[in-house]
Amino acid sequence: MQLELLKKLNFSDKQAKIYLELLKLGPSSVRILAKNTGIGRGTVYDSLKDLQEKGLVSYYKKTTKQYFVAEDPEKLQDLIERQTEKLRSVSKKMDDFIPELKSLYNKGGERPVSRYFEKTDIYKILEEILEITENSEEKEYRIYSTEGLREYIYGDFETFSDVRISKGIKVKVIAIGEGGELRGLDERKFLKTNIEESTYILIYPGHTAYISLNAKKEPIGVVIENEGVYQTQKIIFDNLWSSL
Repeated sequence: MQLELLKKLNFSDKQAKIYLELLKLGPSSVRILAKNTGIGRGTVYDSLKDLQEKGLVSYYKKTTKQYFVAEDPEKLQDLIERQTEKLRSVSKKMDDFIPELKSLYNKGGERPVSRYFEKTDIYKILEEILEITENSEEKEYRIYSTEGLREYIYGDFETFSDVRISKGIKVKVIAIGEGGELRGLDERKFLKTNIEESTYILIYPGHTAYISLNAKKEPIGVVIENEGVYQTQKIIFDNLWSSL
């Protein structure tokens, strides 16, 4: 408990141990402190210098030896007051500084957020599609589908299409290669290709999800949450849809 409290006052773990040992022993040499704490002499000496700067340790010489003494623990309250005052000062300066920082931040534009999904979590992407699309104005999302991946994606959410239809959610599908059946509130067009494996892409309001197989033939997913990326993918999809 004592150690943890001292660490909250920006003591390092070793500084805290040395300070507590010095309180217990009284005036002590670096050698004695090193022996009792198991900390190297060089580190003990450097830590004592830091504790001196905090106003918690002093020293005196007796014959040729240097002894260190812990100051009254009441000095810890003085340390807290000094640190509090520094924070007050920084807080006042930060009031003027934050607008400058926000100006820099806003120049960067909307920052995409990427989330990764392992095999057992792919169904969470489908759940998110239903939730977000149901609450959107368009109530429609878009897919580039591929036959080889369909079983991996919907295997843990076999009722997905039924739930989608019950929520009144429409979907446009560009099927890459063969496969797929109409279930309701969906349209499908086909894009012929000789590529056996491709990425399943799901485009839904403000998001774009990419699902493919890794080297172990397990599905992995990446969802990019960004309005700009979503709008770009939507434009590309709609233009391709019109040409098929």
